[in-house]
Amino acid sequence: MRVDVLSKEYPPSIYGGAGVHVAELVRALRAREDLTTHVHAFGGPRDEALTSSYADLAELASANGAIQTLGVDLAMVGGCAGTDLVHSHTWYANFAGHLSSLLYDVPHVISAHSLEPLRPWKAEQLGGGYAVSSWVEKTSYLSASAVIAVSAAMREDVLASYPDIDPARVHVVHNGIDTADWAPVVDPDRVRAQGVDPDRPSVVFVGRITRQKGLPLFLRAVAQLPPEVQIVLCAGAPDTPEIEAEVVALVDDLSTTRTGVVWIREMLPRADVVALLSAATAFVCPSIYEPLGIVNLEAMACETAVVATATGGIPEVVVDGVTGRLVPIEQATDGTGTPLNPEQYVADFAAALIEVVSDPERAAEMGRLGRIRAQESFSWPAIAEKTLEVYRSVLR
Repeated sequence: MRVDVLSKEYPPSIYGGAGVHVAELVRALRAREDLTTHVHAFGGPRDEALTSSYADLAELASANGAIQTLGVDLAMVGGCAGTDLVHSHTWYANFAGHLSSLLYDVPHVISAHSLEPLRPWKAEQLGGGYAVSSWVEKTSYLSASAVIAVSAAMREDVLASYPDIDPARVHVVHNGIDTADWAPVVDPDRVRAQGVDPDRPSVVFVGRITRQKGLPLFLRAVAQLPPEVQIVLCAGAPDTPEIEAEVVALVDDLSTTRTGVVWIREMLPRADVVALLSAATAFVCPSIYEPLGIVNLEAMACETAVVATATGGIPEVVVDGVTGRLVPIEQATDGTGTPLNPEQYVADFAAALIEVVSDPERAAEMGRLGRIRAQESFSWPAIAEKTLEVYRSVLR
């Protein structure tokens, strides 16, 4: 069987959890002898067998970003000729999967990593392009042979956002983690090279600067931490100048009242992230929208306790009181996920974080149990097999 995987992100151009998922899933699928896996990805040339890259069309250089995306999608379609099935990831590649399915009369499987109706803040980033991305996603989802949700919570979101989809076509296959690549490594020199003191407690955030990730809320919460705790932000790629300015102001204000506020804006190599996570007392995930949260799995695999929002698929990964702490949140139901009581959420997040960093031995035990959970429940070979089961179901 030949399967063509379509994605905006693919190594070396990965900036989010969806890209990590695609890279690891492809590696696991290509390890199987009963499958030939082609990849079609946005960006410049890649020196990898059965992998094709598609740059933005020069003719659309001045167009809205959503229109530029559709231009790449159209170019991708030709590369899918001869496939038995197309599998697209995120709205960026959904249109290419939808058209390939129609043109070649093959099944189209979609992995639901996020949903446009639940990310209305993207209108800030895309303008009218948000209406285009929403149309693309809806059209593709309603026509897809199967939808793979990365969590049970995401499956509920898919069915709520697109109630015309037959529930039997929406499957749950969790994200995974490679616990060989993500494993605890004690490397104090590498930690110091990032401006972090490995001998002081620290809390680490890793993620893009977007409303979804809740970084401004987190920055308000950490102001309450004991002064010896370092705040490490691996945060870049702001969605808009407005949210970047908000984060800059909060970081500057935090830096006036405490030492050890470290902001790393560039995307770090995996080895550096692993070293920072391994040295951390806790990892934080203050997201207000998170279908699963692969960053939590990465932290758990590095034996780091996790403090995260009890939203989306996060409670399917983080076990409260065992591998970390879950922070309750009451959210608006208008698709924004905005906390109904932001001050209460900030206070609750601060309290959970203080509880973890104030008991290093318990935090370390949470980290050890987190790695065991990552190893036992989220391996990529098992996830590849479950994904293949979905492929087989639509090819019968």
